[in-house]
Amino acid sequence: VQLQASGGGLVQAGGSLRLSCAASLRTFSSCAAGWFRQAPGKEREWIATIAWDYATYYADSVKGRFTISRDNTKNTVALQMDGLTPKDTAVYYCAAREYHGTGPPQGYDYWGQGTQVTVSS
Repeated sequence: VQLQASGGGLVQAGGSLRLSCAASLRTFSSCAAGWFRQAPGKEREWIATIAWDYATYYADSVKGRFTISRDNTKNTVALQMDGLTPKDTAVYYCAAREYHGTGPPQGYDYWGQGTQVTVSS
């Protein structure tokens, strides 16, 4: 199983980026998919999850600025990031887990390799 994240880059504060994650999971439609990030010297932070039923959940730090979406026909999950600030600078990871529970799962089984997002002031 592989998750391949892409779309990172350098953007000015106030700008936007769209991350994408492609999953080689036959059961992707039954998975919760999430995005995490890790800034230098900090712990990994959960930022968003989209459930198998398309319910979405966001960390307070990104709510209203980031939008998670999925396309089960392409086995992809995307993260649209608007209103970026230098505090959003981090390596962003996608993750997935077969999960039909309520709310974001407590853990994920599959992880992508990360994509760097750098926001300049």
